[in-house]
Amino acid sequence: MPRYLSMIRIDEKDVPAEGVSPDLQKRMGELLEEITRAGVMLDTAGLTPSAQGTRLTWSGGRLSSTDGPFTETKEVVGGYAILQAKDKAEALEWTRRFLQVHGEEWTVSAEVREIDGS
Repeated sequence: MPRYLSMIRIDEKDVPAEGVSPDLQKRMGELLEEITRAGVMLDTAGLTPSAQGTRLTWSGGRLSSTDGPFTETKEVVGGYAILQAKDKAEALEWTRRFLQVHGEEWTVSAEVREIDGS
């Protein structure tokens, strides 16, 4: 079965000040348990804030590095999931459900791409 990477993108400036609420943690935990029981979830995690990251760039034969936060970037990858699904439609359905677990105070998007196993 094909594997898909679901990259969860957030605008760190729009994250609610109180962070992830206990209610959201509960709803997310229930959904992640369901995805795992369905045999779809291979791995998932949130990422630390971009302020703690470093971006490496190779350009023109030179390597440069930039420590976060990355102010020129509106959205950053806030987390990921590796899904094993029968097809892209199933991977999109699980990702849609993950996004909808968030309350209206959140703005979250996801990019879903098949992992090239060649």
